[in-house]
Amino acid sequence: MLVHQLAEYAVKEQTSKLPPEVWHHAKRAIIDWYASLLPGSLVTPATLLEQALAEDLDHGKARLASGRAATIRAAALINGAASHSVEFDDIYRDAGYHPGSPIIAAALAAAQATGASGELFLRGVIVGYEISTRIGESVMPSHYKYWHTTGTIGSFGTAAAVATILKLNATQIAHALATVATMAAGLQQAYRMQAMSKPIHSGHAAEVGALAAMAAAKGVTGATDILEGDVGFGNAMSTSVDWSKATRELGKRYNIVVMTFKNHGCCGHTFAPIDGALHLQKTHGFKWSDIKRMKIATYKAGTDIVNNANPEGDYQAKFSVQYVTAHALVHGSVRLVAFSPERMNDPNVRSLLSKIEVVTDAELSKVYPNQRAAHVEVELNDGKVFKYFQSTRKGDPEMPLTDEELNEKYMELTEPVIGDAVARQLLEALWSTEKLKDVDFKFTARPRIRAAG
Repeated sequence: MLVHQLAEYAVKEQTSKLPPEVWHHAKRAIIDWYASLLPGSLVTPATLLEQALAEDLDHGKARLASGRAATIRAAALINGAASHSVEFDDIYRDAGYHPGSPIIAAALAAAQATGASGELFLRGVIVGYEISTRIGESVMPSHYKYWHTTGTIGSFGTAAAVATILKLNATQIAHALATVATMAAGLQQAYRMQAMSKPIHSGHAAEVGALAAMAAAKGVTGATDILEGDVGFGNAMSTSVDWSKATRELGKRYNIVVMTFKNHGCCGHTFAPIDGALHLQKTHGFKWSDIKRMKIATYKAGTDIVNNANPEGDYQAKFSVQYVTAHALVHGSVRLVAFSPERMNDPNVRSLLSKIEVVTDAELSKVYPNQRAAHVEVELNDGKVFKYFQSTRKGDPEMPLTDEELNEKYMELTEPVIGDAVARQLLEALWSTEKLKDVDFKFTARPRIRAAG
């Protein structure tokens, strides 16, 4: 059965000799996660979850972003939600999935609670990424019609990561994966309107994965045919499941080395249009006020989610390709400040937004999720027309953020939260994670966050 094959891999990875690039990219993923976690910890829903879960806080050995003590499950849930809130977390493109937010949140909580070394923490993260990204590929793209992969697929990654850190045996890991399969959830409808549920999908995945692993450690069993069974996860949540992808080159080719790290603080489906529009503006030197009309053509899985010409709040704005593209052309970027009330009501952004047409491109829809591209066409007031095909996104494996760019992103997002000195100290520690005796990172009191431009 498939969960047993995945579990055997996880056990081997507890002591395997990993390639240097795998260690390196795992640390990149953790640095990128902290860049999302820290600003996300100061906004809803994380702030409200701290209130809701007050009984689970101020005791336990895991920690929230602030350093506040918590149980494993509470830390996993709150940090998982926080790190998905500002829409800067990583993406595994081929599964349409944000692995870092749930996996690293759960793995860190487990590592802190058990006093695990930095090396074991990293191994847990790597195992979580490798198993879950392959499960995601197996059920995509049809899974994405109704389900939010970060909530569903993320649950397998968190169970695998925590089970690795707890040093479970193969039988226990198989049962952890089997148990978490029936807890995997997260509906697309949750982010089709102004609401806070989407980040909680990530938190839920982190929490149930931790729960499944902790329960398996004590002997709780699951239905081990739950992935490929007649009424199991695959058949219930996909119309095109291919389980051969779940073990393909497992332990030989590492998906963690080809992650997408976001360059914009919004939904990844908007990135190719933003990048294409900025390319045209830079190449031809026009101003936003010179634009008469703009047309964006991209893949259907994207337009289904981000075609929103009238976003009503910051959550909707992050999923409006019209809004974020207009903001980029008016202000030069899409960072945290793009979703402040002042920017949301900027008449220049709103004026340009109304001139943007979004359509679905049949050919680009066929290559989703493996390619995220867009055709961008701009007509100026003087009649000039410019066209550009953005074949990938800044941050994708073909156009990756360098280590220096990743460090800059991290500092931009974390310095307002914990201050320059602490942010730099943490960054140095994160680049040396495999050498640490423990990962009980602690921070000084947090100053009031300011939006990064």
